[in-house]
Amino acid sequence: MSEDVKEQAFQNVKTLINDVCRQLNIPDECRLRLMDCERELTVNFPVKMDDGGVKVFTGFRIVHNDSRGPSKGGIRYHPDVNIDEVRALAALMTLKTAVAGIPYGGAKGGVICDPKKLSQCELERLTRRYASDIALIMGPDSDIPAPDVGTNPQVMAWIMDTYSMGRGYSVPAVVTGKPIEIGGSRGRFEATGRGSMVSALLSAKHLCIDPEEATVVVQGCGNVGATAADLLAKEGYCVTGISDSSGGVYSSGGLNLESVVNHKKATGSVIGCQNTETITNAELLELKCDILVVAALEHAIHKGNASAVKARIIVEGANGPTTPEAHKILVDRGIFVAPDILANAGGVIVSYLEWVQGLQSFYWDETQINSYLGRLMTNAFNQVLSISECEGVDMRKAAYMTALKQLATAMCTRGIFP
Repeated sequence: MSEDVKEQAFQNVKTLINDVCRQLNIPDECRLRLMDCERELTVNFPVKMDDGGVKVFTGFRIVHNDSRGPSKGGIRYHPDVNIDEVRALAALMTLKTAVAGIPYGGAKGGVICDPKKLSQCELERLTRRYASDIALIMGPDSDIPAPDVGTNPQVMAWIMDTYSMGRGYSVPAVVTGKPIEIGGSRGRFEATGRGSMVSALLSAKHLCIDPEEATVVVQGCGNVGATAADLLAKEGYCVTGISDSSGGVYSSGGLNLESVVNHKKATGSVIGCQNTETITNAELLELKCDILVVAALEHAIHKGNASAVKARIIVEGANGPTTPEAHKILVDRGIFVAPDILANAGGVIVSYLEWVQGLQSFYWDETQINSYLGRLMTNAFNQVLSISECEGVDMRKAAYMTALKQLATAMCTRGIFP
């Protein structure tokens, strides 16, 4: 993604927030507060490398709004991270938690690095130093990180341990997405993909699409994309294409997903999997299908390729995968878009359950967790769909309307200090 597009990310979110607030006659004191982030922390910290040298890394932790509860949001490790992107993602988290109906605000974090080029020891030292620096605002009652692009349960374990060492006792609720062995939740790893699957099923039901005759294409073969693909296949959908950062594979008769995942584990990419045709990521997005799940990075669909998308439904499993210009093109073409702040809320829903478990030492089994996720996702989808139909707006705008009404109510009820 080009730097100019990334620098525009927060402005795009602010523009839509501003427009919807004005349309809903939300008080200016609420609208203006939502146009900026409440707290922004930038840290530049040294890390000892394996060769004996020292490298300085830059990281961010940004809280957009915590009117509805402690702020919540992932931490990403990626060479293209910048502060404007983190601001945008923090704002999207505020909206996502409100749409899902869970008592959280929104935050996001990131470190400018390439985790693929760091050893496990270097990654641990980087994580612990970053965690110790953002402990200024992080805490189980204030700001709760989770995994995102380039991070995983092990990274969350290091953050939890670092924070706990500073307190003198274990604080499992300081992060979510941890390994189960130290207080993580069953079903958390698959939660975002499962939520995307639920959104896809509900979208298909709304458009009266028969699962036995429908095709699915998935951009992204990480925990979100691979999980969504697997779960949709189990629901009877034919998954014909899937990709990772290197490219994609396609089979008109349907992919053997187990074979694809095993091939990726063995080689590092889906490309070259037996009995598949190799395609580019650009070609994958233009495949004819009923459902396209975009579960990679931001702005995968833009004004340059939106006109070539042939899906009937787009499910945004990633955060911000569609630019505003592209979204307008898709909607004008009659494509049904399940927006990110609705479609990928499964992760934060299960994170909420993990947080409650950490605070209260009370645990649910995986069946209960998946049931809770499905119920909240279904309620949120139906609420947004109802607003979309009643107000004659697309699903993204309806989701923003749902979230901003809840946020405005919370802010007005609490008032302004002092």
